[in-house]
Amino acid sequence: MPSMLDAVVVGAGPNGLTAAAELARRGFSVAVFEAKDTVGGGARTEELTLPGFRHDPCSAVHPLGAGSPAFTGMPLDRYGLEWLHAPLPMAHPFDDGTAAVLARSVAETAASFGPRDAGAYRRLVAPYAGRWDTLARDFMSLPATALPRDPVLLARFGLTGLPPSTWLMRRFRDDRARALFAGLVAHVIAPLGGLATGAIGLVFALAAHAGGWPLPRGGSQAISDALAGYVRALGGTLHTGYEVKRLDDLPPARAYVFDTSPTALARIAGLGGLYDGYRYGAAAFKVDYALSGPVPWTAEEPRRAGTVQIGPSSREIGTALREASDGTPPRVPFLITAQPSLVDPSRAPEGKHVFWAYGHVPHGWQGDLTEAIERQIERFAPGFRDLVLARATAGPPELAARNANYVGGDIACGAARGLQLLLRPRLTLRPYSTPHPAVFLCSSATPPGPGVHGMSGHNAAKAVWRHLRSTA
Repeated sequence: MPSMLDAVVVGAGPNGLTAAAELARRGFSVAVFEAKDTVGGGARTEELTLPGFRHDPCSAVHPLGAGSPAFTGMPLDRYGLEWLHAPLPMAHPFDDGTAAVLARSVAETAASFGPRDAGAYRRLVAPYAGRWDTLARDFMSLPATALPRDPVLLARFGLTGLPPSTWLMRRFRDDRARALFAGLVAHVIAPLGGLATGAIGLVFALAAHAGGWPLPRGGSQAISDALAGYVRALGGTLHTGYEVKRLDDLPPARAYVFDTSPTALARIAGLGGLYDGYRYGAAAFKVDYALSGPVPWTAEEPRRAGTVQIGPSSREIGTALREASDGTPPRVPFLITAQPSLVDPSRAPEGKHVFWAYGHVPHGWQGDLTEAIERQIERFAPGFRDLVLARATAGPPELAARNANYVGGDIACGAARGLQLLLRPRLTLRPYSTPHPAVFLCSSATPPGPGVHGMSGHNAAKAVWRHLRSTA
């Protein structure tokens, strides 16, 4: 290791590894330090239940991953990353035994909403058809890039997406489309009436039409391992099992980049109360299952979907989100579930399956949502409990123990509501920088926010690169 590194990255989640790769590919010397024994952060894969059942402790499906400008700019396939696609990206069942779908095809998606709303959906997404690469780069690079590639397209997207999702949902006459769209917004645990929540739902929908909602072969760990392999190939070094409590724990460097929560960064770097105003949001309660067979969904479409949203009405979804955000555990939770072994048999022994589900609960909640989660699954898949071989539960305390960025069980690394959805982690046009000229933040607490897409690390690396060039 050189006596003075160009950059040290603290935290080997997807954003930290992406930042390290971006700097290393520009010729800078980089070292990554990770407190856990393996890299990954929110993108790991472990045997949580029984031998041979490989689960993703957090994210499993990556709508913004395969089409991320950060990842598409790297040869991650050379390091073992292979994206797999279920026949349907997502299905959303209803109590009458039918389901709406989010398909690769706009026409198939629109048809599942029924004739009264098919046209409205086609008109909603039509301006962005075939333009995902441009929109994603512009939208996910703000504010790191001053000049968007297509300012007209970005402005049109902003006019549609900046209002609350409840406004956008008024385009639909029936609740099938409204419920599915409400579920899309809920992926970032945001109340439906919040600023820019329409943009969240629209981005997830457009991602499905552009590139699907893929899963990495072997589990989410494959993303992290590919990024780590690329960093090493570029000459970077990785150190695991190395907990950083203060800057003095790290080797001398010209820049320090933190893939941590803002409050952890402030504590380690001695920045006092810089992020005292940063708010953490509602948490997740997650259950990983080892099953003896596939989930017995009543509707046919969920049997072919990588992701299944469980919330039969927009009202029920909105209530569950509001309760969790306001500090009340929902009696009827909205669930996001994933079925990786439908498309990746390596995830479970032959004929068996892995399955996960999570609902939203209050920040730091210490209760048990397992019964409510399974009651909801049984509502749309009678006989589900009979297939359960083993389960591993993780409420807010367990999630925070697994990943220090999930403060109070908040897997979004900060409340995705109000101005904080747009201006994270504080009110500034330089979200990746801090008052310390050599200290930067690159976690999902910075734009564009949560998700395994690497763009927070990608954007932060640009700020670090400018700093390194100016101080050379």
